[in-house]
Amino acid sequence: MPETRSHLALEVDNVAKAFVDRSWLPFKLPFAHPRAEKKVVAVDQVSLTVPRGQIYGVLGANGSGKSTLIRLFSTLLIPDSGSVSVFGFDVVADEMAVKRLINRVSVEAAFFRVLSPMENLLYAGRLYGMEAGAARVRIVEILGQLGIDSARLGEPLQKMSRGMQQKVAIARAFLTAPVLLLLDEPTTGLDPRSKREVQQFVLDLRERHDATVVLTTHDMDEADRLCDRIAVLHGGRIVAEDTPENLKRSHGDGAATTLEDVFMHLTGHSLDEELEPVAT
Repeated sequence: MPETRSHLALEVDNVAKAFVDRSWLPFKLPFAHPRAEKKVVAVDQVSLTVPRGQIYGVLGANGSGKSTLIRLFSTLLIPDSGSVSVFGFDVVADEMAVKRLINRVSVEAAFFRVLSPMENLLYAGRLYGMEAGAARVRIVEILGQLGIDSARLGEPLQKMSRGMQQKVAIARAFLTAPVLLLLDEPTTGLDPRSKREVQQFVLDLRERHDATVVLTTHDMDEADRLCDRIAVLHGGRIVAEDTPENLKRSHGDGAATTLEDVFMHLTGHSLDEELEPVAT
């Protein structure tokens, strides 16, 4: 297991991230004056901690900032202010150490689509220094747990369904046994049976391999089933954070309260709504 410096898998302290938006301009300028630019705040002074071994959920509508958060955690973006640490390593100052500890699954996974699942995963394993024979055995095991028959391991990915491709993306992340796994809407596009297989595999990964998971999802039942704690993100800010049961108890009106009810109560929106980013 890679070296860690802290029992906290993730420490986020007053992190902010904004982007420049020139899409409103009537014509494109190669060098726009600063006063002609709008800043879109994606993440606004977010702080949170995730202890080792937890499954931590981030719930938010499209445009709420949750995917930006995941990119900040995974070193793909640099915070404008504040800090992010993974097991004690700063994502900016200790980028390479962080990359050895994490892996990420997003909605739009990148593959060599003319290659098969086995070829794609063997390539990923070699990048992480895995021996080919051991990687091959582990690949068959993981894909079997995700419901992919070994007879399909040689088919080109481009001939497979969107859901099947997403399973291969999840297998690629699990293959390297990361101690922090970042799952950005990992079950989007999967049928109910496949969702269950992925969800159970996430739980098994946490139990067997001491992995910590940060999960963003639109599926409230998934969040309720998997997550030890949940942060509700709205307008780039955390508006509530607690266990699923405590959130339902604090923001509901009875035993029948769901996380969907909690989300509506806290944000005034449904999770499926597309939110306009905050411009400044």
